[in-house]
Amino acid sequence: MNLPEKAIVFIVDDDDRMRAATQRLLKTVGLHSEAFATPQDFLRHKLPDVASCLVLDVRLPGMSGLELQHKLNEAGTQIPIIFITSHGDIPMTVTAMKSGAVEFLTKPFRDQDLLDAIQQALEREKETRQQNREIRKWQEHYETLTAREREVMGLLVSGMLTKQIASKLGTSEVTAQVHRSQVMRKMQVNSPAELGRIAEKLKLPATD
Repeated sequence: MNLPEKAIVFIVDDDDRMRAATQRLLKTVGLHSEAFATPQDFLRHKLPDVASCLVLDVRLPGMSGLELQHKLNEAGTQIPIIFITSHGDIPMTVTAMKSGAVEFLTKPFRDQDLLDAIQQALEREKETRQQNREIRKWQEHYETLTAREREVMGLLVSGMLTKQIASKLGTSEVTAQVHRSQVMRKMQVNSPAELGRIAEKLKLPATD
């Protein structure tokens, strides 16, 4: 299986045998796992900064798997979830999927089905983490821009040429070109199109 390095699969299931069996299965494909009997135990655990996913039983004492999913979403904890249950039904599946679940497996399921779902979840997590790293990097670059450079960036992204930017700002074309060059250098891009994609990712307000 082509999985991210140091990935961790978290398991929340009140069935001791199910937790142990799942951990044994994951060990056979070289995956590290950590298991919890209750959602409360899992919530008390500090998630490490590595790619991870959660194999979660739906019906648990005290707090259901769907309630745990809701709490994680409310807290902004982004972790792909694979639900498992003996009592799956269509409304429950729809609720779980709408809230971001990767898969919903009804017991009994094949070991390979679970492994495939875990691979999909970890690959999704790997992509999300990469995107978040890029956004943080771009945000750091953006914060190095002066107020005027940010203004110029907004005008560049809106499609303005250097001459138009100079007219809009009431400066010379040479000054506008200097600001443009500084923006491109600090943001580490080669074209306004690249700059536009970054502005979109950073959700920067459009400039008229």
